[in-house]
Amino acid sequence: MAVVVAPNKEEIMRHFGEFSELQELMVARGKDTQAEKVARANGLIDAVAVTQDKPLGLGHAVGCAEEALDDDEDVVAVMLPDDLVLPAGVMEKMVAVREALGGSVLCAFNVTRDEVYNYGVFDVEDADADIDGVEVKRVRGMVEKPAVEDAPSTLVATGRYLLDRDIFKALGKIEPGKGGELQLTDAIELLIKSDHPVHVVVHRGPRHDLGNPGGFSKACVDFGLKDPEYGDSLRAYMTERLAQDS
Repeated sequence: MAVVVAPNKEEIMRHFGEFSELQELMVARGKDTQAEKVARANGLIDAVAVTQDKPLGLGHAVGCAEEALDDDEDVVAVMLPDDLVLPAGVMEKMVAVREALGGSVLCAFNVTRDEVYNYGVFDVEDADADIDGVEVKRVRGMVEKPAVEDAPSTLVATGRYLLDRDIFKALGKIEPGKGGELQLTDAIELLIKSDHPVHVVVHRGPRHDLGNPGGFSKACVDFGLKDPEYGDSLRAYMTERLAQDS
């Protein structure tokens, strides 16, 4: 897993390191469950840091990650950590769609028409595919943050992309936009225009945007209520607290 980081911001990689002294201390104090949690991240995946020298957009960040791919790897999954798509497993569905239809596969979700101006919006048509009950659409184009009346649909992009390696060639051809940023949307649009197949999996579950305090707070509440250890006490507190405001 390539983690794209800013210069001098590689501290996040410590999350995947070993903390043997801390684990030993916890075990000695009978905190076996906590010790297992500390050890878990180190065994999950081989994580490497890729430095993005300047914040020049999502497309630029994805382009930086190509150096982490092996020569025989022809696809890359892009997962934005501030975008929680629930329940887990949408990427597995996207892999199944790619195996059946080829090309690149993105994740889409429906919003109200009044919200479309906040997102990249897909122009889609029905796809002749039945893949384990997954709703699939073929993408004809994308419009970045359109006016409400100009939006081609209410299906919008979220932070999950399964991209053919051709995306790196496309990123090398697009021009920087506002602020000198390279937009991933522009590179995907270029793939579409070159007849590269692009599909979306229409996701029907919840989503949390952690890029703002409001979304982060909702995610904490959502996960807290579902937690087997803390959920009941949090629900009781929230019920009591909300009653005070009524």
